[in-house]
Amino acid sequence: MIYKDFQDIKLSALGLGCMRLPVVDGDDAKIDEAAAAELVACAMANGVNYYDTAWGYHSGNSELAMGRILSKYPRDKFYLATKFPGYSLDNMGKVEEIFEEQLEKCQVDYFDFYLFHNVCEMNIDAYLDPQYGIDAYLRKQKAAGRIKRLGFSAHASVPVMRRFLEAYGDHMEFCQIQLNYLDWTFQDAKAKVELLREYNIPVWVMEPVRGGRLAKLGESHTARLTALRPDETIPAWAFRFLQGIPGVTMILSGMSNMDQLRDNLRTFEDEKPLTEQETAELMEIADEMLGRRTLPCTACHYCTDHCPQGLDIPELIKLYNEHNFTEGGFIAPMALMAYPEEKKPSACVGCRSCEAVCPQQIKISEALADFSARQDEANSSAHHIAMDSKRNKAYEEARRLLYADPEEIALVESTSHGLNIAANGIELKDGDNIITTNLE
Repeated sequence: MIYKDFQDIKLSALGLGCMRLPVVDGDDAKIDEAAAAELVACAMANGVNYYDTAWGYHSGNSELAMGRILSKYPRDKFYLATKFPGYSLDNMGKVEEIFEEQLEKCQVDYFDFYLFHNVCEMNIDAYLDPQYGIDAYLRKQKAAGRIKRLGFSAHASVPVMRRFLEAYGDHMEFCQIQLNYLDWTFQDAKAKVELLREYNIPVWVMEPVRGGRLAKLGESHTARLTALRPDETIPAWAFRFLQGIPGVTMILSGMSNMDQLRDNLRTFEDEKPLTEQETAELMEIADEMLGRRTLPCTACHYCTDHCPQGLDIPELIKLYNEHNFTEGGFIAPMALMAYPEEKKPSACVGCRSCEAVCPQQIKISEALADFSARQDEANSSAHHIAMDSKRNKAYEEARRLLYADPEEIALVESTSHGLNIAANGIELKDGDNIITTNLE
C-alpha cells in the first residue's frame, strides 16, 4: 500500500468510500453488513486506514453499519471521516443535534476527519450565514478534540468554491472534489485543483472512476490503452491519471465487492503515473466519450445577447450535457435549485433567436425543452426518494425504540388501519371469546 504524509500522520493513498457498500436484494437502504465487514477486514489487512461515510449514505444506514463494523478494531488503527449534511437546507439549523447523533451512530468519541458536505450553488448562502453557526460550532468541536481535521467536499463551480474559501479557507485542511480524467475538463476539475493549490489545500478525490463509468470502456478505447500498458487494467488507468496530479493525497473508491477491492489494492501497491504520451491518449479518449453524448457548446455567448429571456444559455447547456452524460444524477438538478424560475430551462420561449447566431448550429430551444421535461420528471422522482428516506429513518427510530427487527415493524396510515391488520391476522374460530373496548 502506498502511504501519503498528511500533517503528522500517514494515510493510505486508497480510502474506502462507504456510499456503495454491498446491499441486500438491490435495496440501497439495506446494507449487507456481513459482506461489508469482509470488505473492511480485507482492506484493513492490506493497509487501508481511511474510511469515509456520511449522514445520508445508504438512507442514513452507512454510519450505523460502519460504526458497528469499525468498533471491532482498535481506534488507533483507522481514520474515520463523515460530514455535516448541508446538501439539505432543512439541516442547516441542526448542526449540534446531527453531530452528536453521528458520534453515537459511528460509536466513536471523535472524528478524525469531518467535512462540510457538498458545498454547492444551492447551499453556499446558508453555509456562509452566521445565523446557523455551522462553521463556529465545528471549529468549537475541533478545539475540543472531537474533530481532528476539518475540511469540505464540493460539487460546486469554481466561483462558488472560491466564495467558500474566501470565508473559511484559512482553517480548511483538505477538500474533496469529483476528479477523474473525464471531469478534468468536463466539470472543470483542473481549475478546481488549481484553486485549491492557491490556498495550499490538499486534494481528496471522490468518483475516481465516475461511478463505474470509467471502469469499463468500449472495445476500441480499451484496445488503445492496452497497447500502451498491456498489464494495466482499465480501472487502474483512472487511478494512474490521479497519481500524476500534484496535491492529490487521498483517493476514495466506493468498492462494492471483493473483486473491486482486490483489483484496487493491486493498483495501489505502487505509483505508476502516466507519461505525457499516455495522458494525451487518455484525454483524447475522454473527448471522444463526451463528444458522442454532449452538445458542442464553446461558451461564445453569442446566444445570450439575443435571448429575450436573458437566459445564461452556455451554463444551462453545460448542465444539460452533465445530465445527459451521467444519465440523470444529482449535480444538474442541485445546481438548478439555485436558479430563479425565470432563469431555468423552462423559461425558454422557443423563439430560436439564439439558434440563428450559434456558430455550432446547436438546436438550443429543443435542448432546453428536453432539459425542462427531464427536470420535471426528476423532481417527481426526488419527491418519492425523499419520502422513502423519511420512511426508512422512521423504521430505524421505531426499531431502536422497541428493540425490534425491521421486519417486525410496519408503518401504516392510521391507528385504525393498524388495529384492523392486527385483528385480521388473528385466526379466530367458532366459540372464541373476544374482549373489545368502547373507546373506539
